[in-house]
Amino acid sequence: MKLKIIRLFAAIVMLFSSLVFCQTKTDKIEDQFEFAKSRIKDLRLSSYITAHAVRDLLNNETGRREALSVLRCNGITKVYIEVYRSGLAVDKKLLSEVKNYFVKNNFEVVGGIATVPGDTFGVKQEGKLGWFNWQNEKTQTDLKNVVKISAEIFDEFIVDDFLCTGDTSAESKSAKGIRTWSQYRRELLTKISEEIFVKPAKEVNPKIKMIVKFPQWYDRFHLFGYDLSTKPKIYDEVWVGTETRGQYTQRYGFVQPYEGFINYSWIKDIVKDKIGGAWFDHGDCDKNDFIEQAYQSVIAGAKEIVIFNYFDLINGHEGHHLLRNQFEQLADLAKFISENPVHGIKAYKPINSDAGGDLYIMDFMGMLGVPIIPVHEYPSNCNVIFLPTQAASDKNIAEKIKSSVNKGVKLICTAGFLSAMNNDFLYNISGIENISKANPFNSDQIIENSKEIKIEHGLDLECNLKLKEADVLLEAIHENKSIPFLTKNNYKNSEIYVLNTHTFSQEDFDKVGEVLLCPKPLGLLEIPKAWTNEIREIFNLDKDYKIDAPARISIQPFGKCNYLIHNYNNSVQQVILSFEDSSIEKLKDKLTNSTYEFVNGKFTIELAPRSRIWLTKNN
Repeated sequence: MKLKIIRLFAAIVMLFSSLVFCQTKTDKIEDQFEFAKSRIKDLRLSSYITAHAVRDLLNNETGRREALSVLRCNGITKVYIEVYRSGLAVDKKLLSEVKNYFVKNNFEVVGGIATVPGDTFGVKQEGKLGWFNWQNEKTQTDLKNVVKISAEIFDEFIVDDFLCTGDTSAESKSAKGIRTWSQYRRELLTKISEEIFVKPAKEVNPKIKMIVKFPQWYDRFHLFGYDLSTKPKIYDEVWVGTETRGQYTQRYGFVQPYEGFINYSWIKDIVKDKIGGAWFDHGDCDKNDFIEQAYQSVIAGAKEIVIFNYFDLINGHEGHHLLRNQFEQLADLAKFISENPVHGIKAYKPINSDAGGDLYIMDFMGMLGVPIIPVHEYPSNCNVIFLPTQAASDKNIAEKIKSSVNKGVKLICTAGFLSAMNNDFLYNISGIENISKANPFNSDQIIENSKEIKIEHGLDLECNLKLKEADVLLEAIHENKSIPFLTKNNYKNSEIYVLNTHTFSQEDFDKVGEVLLCPKPLGLLEIPKAWTNEIREIFNLDKDYKIDAPARISIQPFGKCNYLIHNYNNSVQQVILSFEDSSIEKLKDKLTNSTYEFVNGKFTIELAPRSRIWLTKNN
């Protein structure tokens, strides 16, 4: 009897243990990787693994196990395996092994290539940067061979942002003929895209998806072979660089965080449904620079972010914690933006347009709190239109402006645009005398409340504007003379504003040997709050909201009563918001769940340094 009882007890224990064990196996702990997988439809994080990392870190089981741990803990669910960079072509067998390993472990896998020369691979250009001479037959042959091998392994393949050239060799000069360097390079790289990349890859693997990634230096694309009127038609998908990095440092240019949004939005406007994800890196980034790149990528509409590169993930970066910690908020924002995109002021930049002295001006307007949205076609149906020098590349722009002002609009143009156009009608409606030639200069003083004040870096102006009948709203002092910086003129039912801004020109780049990125800091972002408010207000037509804030505070409206407000300053800043809609009594920050009360007719918000809020109505 005792034996039966013992056996029964043992059976019960075994059954209970079995049930507990099964329960343990089915109740999966949701770590960062599992949570990221659950949000893939909203936002995906990916990592780019360079050729040298593949060779040095993924050539054995130990390195691959480490990769799984590092990638999973950062919520990365997709990898890009590079096949070639700087003379290193990864062994085909190793590429296949690494790809299969990641696939087996539930990662999506894409191939990639960085088209930069090596000692015996291709031919380096004669020029400032380490790009290829694409005219040379060896360059074309070497890369074509790599592409064919890659197409045997991968069903998706991305070409990193070195598909450009500044070569000035005798070989390229001869091929250029009477064409401009810009025209020659754009036509050459269009041909290269088709004949060296897409066509050979699809001959080997007809189902392969070919992707081209554009860099972030959008106002310089056309000079070095990036043509958005041709390349997107050749590739299956277009990716966008949003790598703005450190705004206060020279290493990668004094690039403004808003540039990531501008670049992605402009390219998306051109390529439409072919738009892919965004791509940024760790270069020159502190933790705030790093996470700011993520937010501007997402609010521009990116549904996937590629983090460059795997070496940085291995070594660690303080921005990784912020990305892990704020991934859920980023995914929520991405989901909402997909159905409620940012709306704002349309800035006209045609494809392949020269910027004159307005290089990257849209970035700086965004940093002054103007919700700039770049478009590649003239925004004829808009009530507020921003026309920098880039717009002058449209040969029919004067007639389009006539049509707009006859309907009644707010037209804001730069002095550089007027100078580039040199059009009597435009001078007439703006109330400005003819600008025979732009003559940029730097003023160290401006006028605020009838007082002369100095600003850091001085204020760059395009020319000494002479007025016919326009009113001066803001003015600077140069050589003891008052120079208009912002003017207003009424024409029929329209308001015409002229901004006498100068950001950068080719001459500014040449002075410091810069080729692609912002060459110096600008006093435009050091102007007092009263100036910032004045500039922001001239762009505000609908007046559904009003913001009182200093420079380096951006505001991006989206959906109905949703605003992403970002403090890019290194200090606490106060933002005061008021709304036309009197029913708005409370606001909620959807990033932190904080709430703000309507007091004395306004919302007063203290923004921590380098922070952001997603405000929405919370009545």
